[in-house]
Amino acid sequence: MTTDNLPGLPEEPVARRGMFGVHDTGDTSGYGRLVVRRPPKPSSARPYGSYFDEIADTLEASFAGAIERVVVDRGEVTFHVAREHLVDVMRGLRDDPALRFELSLGVSGVHYPEDTGAELHAVYHLCSITHNRRVRVETSCPDADPRIPSTVPVYPTHDWHERETYDFFGIVFDGHPGLTRIEMPDDWEGHPQRKDYPLGGIPVDYRGAEVPAPDKRRSYS
Repeated sequence: MTTDNLPGLPEEPVARRGMFGVHDTGDTSGYGRLVVRRPPKPSSARPYGSYFDEIADTLEASFAGAIERVVVDRGEVTFHVAREHLVDVMRGLRDDPALRFELSLGVSGVHYPEDTGAELHAVYHLCSITHNRRVRVETSCPDADPRIPSTVPVYPTHDWHERETYDFFGIVFDGHPGLTRIEMPDDWEGHPQRKDYPLGGIPVDYRGAEVPAPDKRRSYS
């Protein structure tokens, strides 16, 4: 993140300007001139270190072309997997004796509006009780086709996690046994954790005072 008046900074690519992406009276942060640059997609080079190379070797041998890139950061590894290979890779991570990631810690969603063609991401955190190891698996889909295969057949506990990710981000998990909202009302419009979801518009009564809706609050720009 940088400010607009620092010399020597390239103008492109720019992910967004201002805090929260607001361009009018909704920006109450005082950071209206903030410029967030768009870095290239990270990809780590071999050797990855720790046990990460061993896992990568096993996955690449079993699922050629499935791993799009590998990112190692802060002692953690993330395998970015093409969505059409997701279920097979997850099953391999669970069942291969050399891997044995028996435990999934959940599914979460991320929305990157600037990641053209891969705006919606699903992230899976896996743990091997057998080998005392952890990995992260990430896959993506375009906003125009927000579909990712369900991993409930591999990790049944993903049932409610995928429902929550669908509820908040709008990712449709194909093959899920009952993909319905789990937090928001059934008739709710939109998916409230997407970055393009409006800040609000509904005033709130609090102790006798009315707090204006986010888009009606004063601006410091």
